[in-house]
Amino acid sequence: MKVERFEELLVWQKSRALCGRIYRVTGAGAFARDFGLRDQIQRAAVSIMSNVAEGFERNNQREFARFISIARGSAGEVRSQLYLARDLGYTTERDTHELMQACSEITRMLVAPRKSI
Repeated sequence: MKVERFEELLVWQKSRALCGRIYRVTGAGAFARDFGLRDQIQRAAVSIMSNVAEGFERNNQREFARFISIARGSAGEVRSQLYLARDLGYTTERDTHELMQACSEITRMLVAPRKSI
């Protein structure tokens, strides 16, 4: 089955879900008041789903691979920022673990398309 729209990509769907979760976690408590970290982690999460979509829409394998690489970097950025958020007490152990797991799953999914392109 050929994927015709980026919305059909499971990695984009999971990135969208992660982005929503990041916004919910960062919108509460002390995290919401740390504008720098809050905005940075939100931008990085948005970057994952946006780069998957933009790369797909370029309709060029080389460009898609480049945007997938950028998305993977953004997933690493989110993970790194989650460590700091946990260290600062902005997130619960459970939230941190779940978000880290989601980021790791997305990263694994982003490696597969790069290898197949």
